[in-house]
Amino acid sequence: MIFTQENEYSAVLGACVLVPMALCDFLLRLAEEPAMYRPLWSEEILAETEKALITKLNRTETEAASRLNKMRESFPEAMVPVPCELLRSVECLPDNKDRHVLAAAIMAHANCIVTQNTKHFPEECLRKFGVLRQTADDFLVHQFHLCEPLLLDKLDDQAAGIAQVRDYVISSLRRAAPEFCKLVEERKG
Repeated sequence: MIFTQENEYSAVLGACVLVPMALCDFLLRLAEEPAMYRPLWSEEILAETEKALITKLNRTETEAASRLNKMRESFPEAMVPVPCELLRSVECLPDNKDRHVLAAAIMAHANCIVTQNTKHFPEECLRKFGVLRQTADDFLVHQFHLCEPLLLDKLDDQAAGIAQVRDYVISSLRRAAPEFCKLVEERKG
């Protein structure tokens, strides 16, 4: 079943899911469909993403800036302003450096934060603010069950965009989303 109306579900995408190209590409391809979800991020999240692209993936400053500019242009409504006052009031996270992510979720009334860094976003803290935490795998499994045909089409689109086949994209996503990849592979057989 494919939704025909816009979905109100929104997710703050953490830097750790925006850095890996295959995962970021797939998440944003899904977000192009109004029926799936609305992506959200803050300038602080994008700054973390840019830093990681440069320091961990050896991208040039120009390459990293270009990628982030394309994201901003494609999803201008994704940007969430985070007031300093809110940052100071979000004290339940174990790492103060992650406060901006939860603050963005609170400001945007997001349903969830998609992050691989589960230790830094304890459920008992997020629950106070009505925000869920999902790994990329949890998030994609949920999206798969909502609209399997659309997700399979998006995998094929991503593969075509890099002159590859679906299996190549699945192998690129396997580390971040093993259960999702397993679901997709089960549908082939």
